[in-house]
Amino acid sequence: MTITITVFSAYPFEQPYLTAAAQNRYRCHFVGAALTLETAEQAAGSTAVAVFVNDDASAPVLEKLRALGVRYLLVRAAGHDNVDSAAAHRLGLRVATVPHYSPFAIAEHALALMLALNRHLHQADAQVRRGDFRLDNLIGFDLHGKTVGIVGCGTIGGTLAGLLHGFGCRLLGHDIEPDAELTRRYGLEYVPLDELCARADVVSLHAPLTPATRHLFNAAQLARLRPGAMLINTGRGALLDTEAALAALESGHLGYLGLDVYEHEKGLFFNDHSHKLLPDVLLAQLLAQPNVLVTGHQGFLTREALTSIATTTIESLDSWLAGQPTANELLPAAEQPAAAAAAQAAVVPAGWGLRYGLNTA
Repeated sequence: MTITITVFSAYPFEQPYLTAAAQNRYRCHFVGAALTLETAEQAAGSTAVAVFVNDDASAPVLEKLRALGVRYLLVRAAGHDNVDSAAAHRLGLRVATVPHYSPFAIAEHALALMLALNRHLHQADAQVRRGDFRLDNLIGFDLHGKTVGIVGCGTIGGTLAGLLHGFGCRLLGHDIEPDAELTRRYGLEYVPLDELCARADVVSLHAPLTPATRHLFNAAQLARLRPGAMLINTGRGALLDTEAALAALESGHLGYLGLDVYEHEKGLFFNDHSHKLLPDVLLAQLLAQPNVLVTGHQGFLTREALTSIATTTIESLDSWLAGQPTANELLPAAEQPAAAAAAQAAVVPAGWGLRYGLNTA
């Protein structure tokens, strides 16, 4: 009998990769809708459920899945702040994430946002398309020689450090567990968050979302940025207080803002809203700013990353069904390595604790 995996939030761009990874060993039941308490019924008869970043894997939903016979929860992402992991363990649901896929995909996207904002590529393209070849409002700056602060120096943050080192940037880092290799290879200097904000021309966020990091960049932290600084967020939307960021843009203190994630993206991103007015007023206000660039959570969207995500997702299920452990399993805190458990328990604003894949964002 073929084992069924119900894939919620199954977008057309990823379905071929999951089908190829399953190799006819599993039947992928693709559900376009997000996982909710109402849609969970569609997993009836499935051994495993695969979820994405904006699916609801809260305790009531997990209880319903378990009652339907689901035994495994496969998270097609590194972050899992949408999963009630304690409830999953209580219910006997095994959970796996994809802690590492292509760090280059997201690091390169963060760099693309920096360059596009700096060189006003969106405005330049719009002008040229209407026959306006003036340059007066398109002056940028050399990235070479600028100071870039990386908040969260895990796999993706470290990859970005290598790219920026190639551009000739001075690098600052902030992480609760400094990586000496980044300092050795790229000259990255670890500093407190306030100092990073005060010194950096560009700040890039690569921390995961935890209670400690929610609105890590609020009005007070944004005020500590250098006047005219650029802020990039390809980590998690709620790392940034969006209303505070809009106010900082309107006051002129924040010079540029590039987002691939948005704190209110659930139900908005990954869907076509072009046939109606944008339902999110705050996002509409952001998009009206000429120094803002927003992409719809596409940082991971490369062939290499999609292949890795699909393959790793299926391999976790392979391991469980073969009675083998998987390094990608999300374990209860008591079973994690001591360093990871201590980091996850951190409650200070700077403590996101995310070795073991979580700060790959």
